[in-house]
Amino acid sequence: MAERIAERRAGIGDPRALVGEMRRSVLLVPTVGGRLWSVRSGGVRWVCAFTDETALARFALHHGPGDRPVDYVALLGARIVDEIVPSLGEPAGLAVDIAGEDGAMFFPPVTGIVPDGVAVDTDAVKEGSGHER
Repeated sequence: MAERIAERRAGIGDPRALVGEMRRSVLLVPTVGGRLWSVRSGGVRWVCAFTDETALARFALHHGPGDRPVDYVALLGARIVDEIVPSLGEPAGLAVDIAGEDGAMFFPPVTGIVPDGVAVDTDAVKEGSGHER
């Protein structure tokens, strides 16, 4: 997954292949109080995930609970975007490796990444499924 992200950031590689790789990858998601770590930015709630323990450790240096280990769960990317994101009740996407040296990759709440019923670019959302556009 990290290699595909680096390709896209370099302007090469197929975006659809990157989404497929994300869906097949096991990602590490930090937890706080039994809840998945997320942040809000630009009107979107981003579930933060990491491609490996090294990427997670970089994040923990800046956002972790001091000298205690960071708790996390390992989840398939498809489960995050297909099950967890829709359950949040607001526009939400997936942010991968946000503390990485090569930069993060964001998977926004749009058709082709999240289910159509929660994608911000579908008519279902515009017509009152509970999400604001």
